[in-house]
Amino acid sequence: WLCTEPTDMRKSFRGLSALVRNQLKHDPLSGQYFVFVNRRKTQMKMLYFTTTGYCLWAKRLEQGQFRVPLSASGQRALTLTDLQLLIDGIEVQKYRQFKRFRGV
Repeated sequence: WLCTEPTDMRKSFRGLSALVRNQLKHDPLSGQYFVFVNRRKTQMKMLYFTTTGYCLWAKRLEQGQFRVPLSASGQRALTLTDLQLLIDGIEVQKYRQFKRFRGV
């Protein structure tokens, strides 16, 4: 899940898990990935839970911005491909996958 609202990047495990539970209305212990971006779209954090505890991943861009898709609900479901594109700075809404040839 991607939180499309700007997030305070000073938040860590407790703050982000509370945001997942209270704002996004999801269970932070579900094992799903929750992605947060700051107001300037230069920092990203990803929170997820494994059987041994919370994991927190962070990335800060030296230049440019993450291309965060808009959402009226404040959140957006992400596929693994969407997440990879977002991390690499590719706009999720503009990519398209071409049909592949299937042998007869």
